[in-house]
Amino acid sequence: MKKDIQIPEVTNVYIAIVKEFNNEFQCDDWNAYIINNKEVAIEMVIIVSKGYDEDKLLETSVMRKKIEKLPAKSFAKIELLQGEVVNITNFFNVTFFEGTKMYDKKYVFEKGTIKESALRTIPLLNKRGIVIK
Repeated sequence: MKKDIQIPEVTNVYIAIVKEFNNEFQCDDWNAYIINNKEVAIEMVIIVSKGYDEDKLLETSVMRKKIEKLPAKSFAKIELLQGEVVNITNFFNVTFFEGTKMYDKKYVFEKGTIKESALRTIPLLNKRGIVIK
């Protein structure tokens, strides 16, 4: 039975962590974005995220976000990564529908990978950040 279940490979959907200036608080923030670089919209997008550090026995609350429809070649802000959350491992589990097929993928930003020296320009966002494909 389990062998009959086919989960298609996710392509052209990414998670990015972007460093942005917050005009309201006059500081830099790290924000997570989902990017749909497909030629079609994706629907019923569910994102579950959590941060953890096994060395310090530290973990964050589980965050959930739902996006009804993310148009083709677009992006949406998921959440703000506050304080120490940037310095621990962060994962984002993304589930969505493209047409009638369900897709699922886990994106992991390992501890120490969210840092200034890793920032690159992200074309669709036109901002500097780190992308997991």
